Amino acid sequence: MTVEYIRYRIADPDRRRAFEKAYAAAVEHLYAAPQCLGYELARGVEEPERYILRIEWTSVEDHEQGFRRGPHFAPFLAEIRPYLPDIEEMKHYERTLVVDKSRS
Repeated sequence: MTVEYIRYRIADPDRRRAFEKAYAAAVEHLYAAPQCLGYELARGVEEPERYILRIEWTSVEDHEQGFRRGPHFAPFLAEIRPYLPDIEEMKHYERTLVVDKSRS
C-alpha cells in the first residue's frame, strides 16, 4: 500500500466551500475504484485555507496506471479540475514501522 498526500491552499472562503462540495462529489469515483483503499480530506484549524487530501492506494503503479487509465479517473478529475492550480504538493509516501498499533 502507498499513501498519496495532496496539499491545497485555497484563500477565498467561497471557493473553499465549493472545493469541499466538489470533493464530496468526486470521492464517489474514488470509492468506486478498486485501486483506492480509503481517503480523507482534512482542513487546517489554524490556517483554514489549507487542506490535505490523503488517499490510500494499493500501489503507486495501481494509482498511476490503473486508476488514471481506468473509467473512474475522468469523472473524478472533472469534479476537481478547477482546483488543480491550488495544489502545493502531490506526492506518494510509504508507511514506516512507526505506527500506533493499539488504536484502530
